[in-house]
Amino acid sequence: MAFITIRLIKTVTWLFILYLLQMHAYQSYTDQTLLTLLKQGDKEAYTVIYDRYKNLLYDHAYKKLGDAEEVKDVLQELFTHLWNKRTEINVATNLSGYLYTGIRNRILNLLSHKEVEHRYIASIQQYIQEGDYTTELAIREKEFSALIQKEIDALPPKMREVFLLSRKEHLSHQQIAEQLSISEQTVAKQVTNALRILRVRLGSFIFLLFILR
Repeated sequence: MAFITIRLIKTVTWLFILYLLQMHAYQSYTDQTLLTLLKQGDKEAYTVIYDRYKNLLYDHAYKKLGDAEEVKDVLQELFTHLWNKRTEINVATNLSGYLYTGIRNRILNLLSHKEVEHRYIASIQQYIQEGDYTTELAIREKEFSALIQKEIDALPPKMREVFLLSRKEHLSHQQIAEQLSISEQTVAKQVTNALRILRVRLGSFIFLLFILR
């Protein structure tokens, strides 16, 4: 028994050493090589890309947003998108440019949503002060509805279908699973992922209003 345990420990140790050597080799690869490997579904290449750029992108996003939690959410969404869309990326793409463009677009999207939030809050304050449901407030609510619908439409097709059946049709996870011939676990995961994506893209305030509708 002791011999088997020692042998197992040696095997695991060697596998770990080989893994470290492999990761060291990956770290020396150029962005172009890593991108090529990523398109092939190489998770080690993805990990190295993440480690190589996460701090740089974090610092860049934090300067614009000034909120650590928002930055973490935006980064998570960016790298999730990178993995999910890996097969569609052109190998000639400049990886750093691709990532910086991705983070910039997500920041601008979030900031534009915040601007709508600010206008809506200002309209509510006006309503409280004047006691009048103004046209301005109605306009802001329409803006919110349009933003929410836009982000729902942008969800991946299967995720969007599951989410709408849950949110709009008010079906249970079991009912959705039976209707789409998938497991309840898959339904739960799709709904959770959709909510996470919407929270990142809409911002906390608009997302809260969406949940409360």
